[in-house]
Amino acid sequence: MSYVQSLTCRECARAYPAGALHACEFCFGPLEVSYDYEAMGAALTRERISAGPPDIWRYGDLLPVDADGPVSLGAGFTPLVRADRLAAELGLGELWVKDDTRNPTGSFKDRVVTVALTKARELGFKVAACASTGNLANSVAAHAARAGMRSVVLVPSDLEAVKMLTTAVFGGDLLAVEGSYDDVNRLCAELASEHDDWAFVNVNVRPYYAEGSKTLAFEVAEQLGWRLPDHVVVPIASGSQLTKIDKGFRELVELGLVEARIDREDTSGPVRVSGAQAAGCAPVAAAFAAGADHVRPVKAATIAKSLAIGNPADGWYALEVVRRTGGAVGSVSDEEVLKAIRLLARTEGIFAETAGGVTIATLAALAREGVVRGDETVVAYVTGNGLKTVEAFGSSVGATATVAARIEDVAEALGESAWKEPM
Repeated sequence: MSYVQSLTCRECARAYPAGALHACEFCFGPLEVSYDYEAMGAALTRERISAGPPDIWRYGDLLPVDADGPVSLGAGFTPLVRADRLAAELGLGELWVKDDTRNPTGSFKDRVVTVALTKARELGFKVAACASTGNLANSVAAHAARAGMRSVVLVPSDLEAVKMLTTAVFGGDLLAVEGSYDDVNRLCAELASEHDDWAFVNVNVRPYYAEGSKTLAFEVAEQLGWRLPDHVVVPIASGSQLTKIDKGFRELVELGLVEARIDREDTSGPVRVSGAQAAGCAPVAAAFAAGADHVRPVKAATIAKSLAIGNPADGWYALEVVRRTGGAVGSVSDEEVLKAIRLLARTEGIFAETAGGVTIATLAALAREGVVRGDETVVAYVTGNGLKTVEAFGSSVGATATVAARIEDVAEALGESAWKEPM
């Protein structure tokens, strides 16, 4: 059952019925789902969760929909990988990688979309729509096909070709818009006011959509044996994912499903949260570095296109979470991103898209600076599959050599050391 009480304005705290509404009518602040935690806590146990399906709907009691018949492709419960070889390279101790490359359409967006479309269907919508930098478009098109809904997704026209293909293949309407993601997002906001019978997952049903990211916190805690990590590093696009991971950890503590760490009682959050951005689109990192209270929009120019949101809707809230929990926000160059993708692949066998490269490169930078410490249990969130952004490498990665079909040519290409007996 759903324990939703209302939608609540994050600015003025006014409450609204749980309908298709995303902004406060009084102050225009964003709305967030509020729950009856007392009733939820009385019914929810670790055992009840563990008995659920091996996807995000095992946490259905913590989500804002009736999960009896979700629109689902099986998102979630992705591997939490102990990354000892990567940790050794970065000078860290207990390091884990949350590998969300394993989701049905190859990114964490399947988590938020399964929640959004389940709620949209509950509210009577027949059309699923979104503004996207690519991964969300993939997921909305796929989940809409599963649900028998029409999909209309809008993306920047310079999006990676693979993401265009893996959206179009599901048969919905894919509109390539001339301009940046911020132009696409503005257009979708206008369309949402014209088509109130369309469920724009990141506009009119955004409060529900965003809640899906909490499952990234729930799963990490469960996979660690119902304990909290000390520190997490999260990529920042709109900033919503980071804020909901923090909300997820706080909910677990409030409901008594995990114990708050004794050494974190002097903070306003049970887990330190740090953010990662590409230098070519780093408005939140810039505000953090400057000690500013406002996140100034920027024009995005980075290979990490899934993070290329120059005017992040939840940027200020992400900044608040990072400061409140004692984390930091770093930014890294495109060159560092590509090196980090290869580092993660070489050490742990995980191929991340460019957003994942931003996370790992920022993790490395924060480790060098002493922000992420060797005595912490650290989780890095890798949120998309590298097959989505192969274009970023150009011709810089390829065959070691081209050889004739002769054993001596192989020996020459690999060098004599390759033929010695193993130590």
